[in-house]
Amino acid sequence: MAALARWCLRRRAIVIVLWLAAFAGVAAAAAVTGSAYSNDYDIPGTDSSKVSALMERRLPDRAGDSDTVVWHTADGAGTVRAPGVERRMTAALRQVADLPGVASVTGPYGAVPATGPYGAGDTGRLGGSGGLGEAGDNGRISADGHTAYATVVFRKPAADLGEAEVRRVLDTVRTAASGAKGLQVEMGGAGAGLTERTGPAHLSEAIGVAVAAVVLFLAFGSLAATLLPIATALIGVGTAYAAIGLLGHAMTIADFAPMLGMLIGLGVGIDYALFIVTRHRKGLRRGLSVEQAAQGAVATSGRAVVFAGATVCLALLGMLVLRLSFLNGVAVAAALTVALTVAASLTLLPALLGLIGMRALSRRERVRLAERGPEAAASQGLCARWALYVERRPKLLGAVAAALIAVLALPTFSLHLGTSDQGNGSSASTTRRAYDLLAEGFGPGFNGPLTLIGSMDGADDRMAFTQLSETLRTIHGVASVSAADLGGGGGTGVITVVPTTAPQSRDTSDLVERLRSEVLPRAEEGSSLRVYVGGLTAGYDDFAAVIVSKLPLFVGVVVALGCVLLLLAFRSIGIPIKAAVMNVAAVASSFGVVVAIFQWGWGSELLGLGRAGPIEPFLPVIMVSVLFGLSMDYQVFLVSRMYEEWRRTRDNRTAVRVGLAETGRVINSAAVIMIAVFSAFVLSGDRIIAMFGIGLAAAVALDAFVLRTLLVPALMHLLGGANWWLPGWLERLLPRISIESEGVGEGAGDAEVGAGGDGEGAASGPVAVPVPLPEQPSEDAARAGTARSPVL
Repeated sequence: MAALARWCLRRRAIVIVLWLAAFAGVAAAAAVTGSAYSNDYDIPGTDSSKVSALMERRLPDRAGDSDTVVWHTADGAGTVRAPGVERRMTAALRQVADLPGVASVTGPYGAVPATGPYGAGDTGRLGGSGGLGEAGDNGRISADGHTAYATVVFRKPAADLGEAEVRRVLDTVRTAASGAKGLQVEMGGAGAGLTERTGPAHLSEAIGVAVAAVVLFLAFGSLAATLLPIATALIGVGTAYAAIGLLGHAMTIADFAPMLGMLIGLGVGIDYALFIVTRHRKGLRRGLSVEQAAQGAVATSGRAVVFAGATVCLALLGMLVLRLSFLNGVAVAAALTVALTVAASLTLLPALLGLIGMRALSRRERVRLAERGPEAAASQGLCARWALYVERRPKLLGAVAAALIAVLALPTFSLHLGTSDQGNGSSASTTRRAYDLLAEGFGPGFNGPLTLIGSMDGADDRMAFTQLSETLRTIHGVASVSAADLGGGGGTGVITVVPTTAPQSRDTSDLVERLRSEVLPRAEEGSSLRVYVGGLTAGYDDFAAVIVSKLPLFVGVVVALGCVLLLLAFRSIGIPIKAAVMNVAAVASSFGVVVAIFQWGWGSELLGLGRAGPIEPFLPVIMVSVLFGLSMDYQVFLVSRMYEEWRRTRDNRTAVRVGLAETGRVINSAAVIMIAVFSAFVLSGDRIIAMFGIGLAAAVALDAFVLRTLLVPALMHLLGGANWWLPGWLERLLPRISIESEGVGEGAGDAEVGAGGDGEGAASGPVAVPVPLPEQPSEDAARAGTARSPVL
């Protein structure tokens, strides 16, 4: 590590140019090739997957993307059949059919022929409801006559549509409502969702970085030192963001993966750089040269950053054991981001430290250093007093912390996995209003119809499939059923079923399960007919079922991996076990917060997060991996200092007290930065990213301020020397790895400095000018002068 830092320092111009060139090159390549992200949750082998495949292969004209234009007349303004309303909407829909990018339009007033060069001719064939309503309006007018809708089919999938194309459609139909009293026009669908990107691009990232800059400036008092962690993180994350775009052409990458990678990368990237800059500043205050201090920082804190970053990457890559292509891309994208932020912290950061020189210290610190010389070590401040307080009352404080975590984890027991839709959007969005109008006019199940597709060989199968449509009308939970459509080529039939309940309702999921386990097997009995259930709810349920079935394996692999790493690092049975329990507690409590806000709806509308709904099926997997990795960071930084003091004194009380006192402030500062970055992503306008942001922010807050600075030290005081117990036979078998440096070496000027006092305090290694130590130093003197280098 010292050699790497030395090389980067002495060739800092080359290092900086190489990083900037890499960033610019990857970004340019990504801009030229474009993105190829996916939002397909399809899992091969499931019923819903088979339905999608059959529709695409045998009924391609029904497998495309379409949006819905909805209009509603208020009480006292007549019905949608009123001549004035019909005239306005027919004219608007005809204009929509003429727009470029629109393949066809089907409305309730009959076919909508296009008059321009982009029309599709006969559009009456594309019925969105499968002919469930009255003849004459194709079921597109509600029973009370106040709501109607039309289907707009685009020429390209929603993922390939431009916002401008969809906005032209929305603006065209909205002109119909202008000047018409009591007429409301909205638009829903995947295309319409493109028009609802809230705020300027990357606003959330900018706010998170700005808050992090404030925290860093308060901690450092130097503008130059403040900018270094931010610049390092931005270069690393920016390069990764562009690389993920290129990676999307080679493998399936979820559409939210780049934003998730940026969220994680900014948090850990700024924190990792913070640890190294903090150590570097301590070295300068001890009288070391810029080069010596930087080498010492990378050789000590840099090793911890590598260990922590590798742990996060391994936890993320643990998702690969699930063998789901959708999550494989997320795992690789997030791990790539973390890896590049670690690389930037170890190479670009030392180069920048050499560039700014002594300006890493504030003006006051530089003046003090010139007038008074190198400062002495001290272990004082708020964190030191807190460490003493925890030592005196471990039982009380441990009980309070455990109770708080348990209460916050309670909502997790009501976790309902599913996928949010436009009904969960903001009440101010046109897609949410269209969703609500359709639910009110046609029933809550209208927004998520089930598609039953049958594969048939002969006349008997066709008869059985026709009879099935009659049977389905008698099933509890079914609002309406279309007639069996046997027009599909290759012996394929389609039945559309509208449930009585909303797509996200547990009752709708129960209906899907009842159809698959009871109704369809009876219809297939004695024939070669095979019927599969697809549609919105069925697809989400299939995805969630596969995730849940593999979740225990995934959690087991991630936890076991972390325990092995901690066992090797700290050579103790108790430390890994406590870490595993703490990590599970952090995940459970953060999920409790997510469930309360997003599923129960506590404050979701107030925060602009839309209506309450289920939790995304992949959220547990991704959050477990991310939170486990981040929790391991704080565990490593805290316990490594305790372990170092334990090896020196063999006094558990002293080890726990000193470790907490000397790492508390830097851990808390790092946590505040992560919380700020993660919380800012609530402003992204994306419900999924907001879930990650709130979940990760809550987890980091609880982990740093409750678990690591309260519950962990309290338990370690109560367990005493048992914390460090390891059977002799296991001790002999384990290979030796070291998180902290065994000695920085002459090249660094023996610049081993500690995470002292209140986060910037005590040095714990020799300084450039050796200071004679008494033969039998007091505890405080020993702590200041003879302890080996901690990880921070």
